[in-house]
Amino acid sequence: MTGKAGGVEGRLVRPGKYARVERERRFLLAGPPEPSAVTVSRLITDRYLEGTRLRLRWAEFPDGRREIKLTQKVPVARPGATQGLLTNTYLSPAEYEVLATLPARVLSKSRLSVPPLGVDVFEGRLRGLVLAEAEFTSDEEARSFLPPAVCVAEVTDDERFTGGRLVRASRRELLGWLAEYGLRPE
Repeated sequence: MTGKAGGVEGRLVRPGKYARVERERRFLLAGPPEPSAVTVSRLITDRYLEGTRLRLRWAEFPDGRREIKLTQKVPVARPGATQGLLTNTYLSPAEYEVLATLPARVLSKSRLSVPPLGVDVFEGRLRGLVLAEAEFTSDEEARSFLPPAVCVAEVTDDERFTGGRLVRASRRELLGWLAEYGLRPE
């Protein structure tokens, strides 16, 4: 059964042949991490394809490596770390170029690995937003996670801080949302 937003309602979320359960918790940070704490970085451009649950991602690493993928996210309509089902298909640059011609809204960010978190530092109209996430393999692991002190507020259940919503947010909206959590970026 699917809900109005295309989510999975009224049943357990279980991995299938191609999809895996996505479990993550999201947190706001007051600013980016210290460079010395970053173990891996990459620049990410996400294209959220209009009218779909699909995201086209181009990630570029400092050493020139690329990760290019098409992701489908089927959200779950319940609170907590279980976000829904996630399916990734890895693409060639030529396949990316074909799909990149489809209408989409675009987000750009730097992703910084600061174990146990992945920290996204946004650009453009979302400048000042620093969002961290931790991923888990089980519900118990997600429940027992103690976020580091740099986490200002948990926003796991705040739909405004999902990529699909942020891609449509105006600068004014973002600043209002951050102010609700006591953050006032420049």
